[in-house]
Parts: sequence; structure tokens; C-alpha cells
Amino acid sequence: MPDTMLLYRPTNQQELDLIAASDWRSFPPRLPEQPIFYPVLNKEYAVQISRDWNVPYYGVGYVVQFAVDTDYLAQFTVENVGDPLHNELWVPAEQLVEFNQHIDGPNEVIAGFRRS
Repeated sequence: MPDTMLLYRPTNQQELDLIAASDWRSFPPRLPEQPIFYPVLNKEYAVQISRDWNVPYYGVGYVVQFAVDTDYLAQFTVENVGDPLHNELWVPAEQLVEFNQHIDGPNEVIAGFRRS
């Protein structure tokens, strides 16, 4: 069994439904205007995106936790996009199918937020 790293993905309801349709095993293809897939490296940042950005825009936000083979992840650099907490991996959209093949186990919803 390979070593794995936990990653987090803030999602809206539409993306969560597509993840569920994959039997919780993969992330859906990116849309044409989305050239990268960006899993985040910590739960706090994923919660912040879901609660503070997805809920106002979509009415709902979720945090999905998943594990990926650490050796595979070594090809991606950590991108910091703001505060020290805001670390992401930038996976080119055309590599998402391969990325999904390196997920170890099912994706799991660990938090959900709704507009009050």
C-alpha cells in the first residue's frame, strides 16, 4: 500500500453530485473555463472556501477529504495563493483522469454549509 497524503476539495452541490455518481472515487472533468483542478492542503482552508465563498455564491458548500499517493503528488508544486494557510496543488485539467487513478479509497464529505 503506498504512502498517501490527505487533500481537501471545496465543492458546490453540482460537483458533489458528480463525485457521488462516480461512487465517491473521482472528481469530474473540468469545464472549459477551468484549466486547473486545485485540491487544497489543509482542512481549514477548504472550510474557508466552502463557507465564505461557495455558500454566498451557490447557497451551499461542502468539504471533501481524500487521500492520494504521495509519490504521485511529488510532481505538483505547492502554490500559495494568499495567506500562509492558502496552499493548493495545481493539477492541469488534462491530467485529472490520471490524478483520479491515484486516489486511495473513497472521497468523503467532512463538512457542509448552507445559506441561513
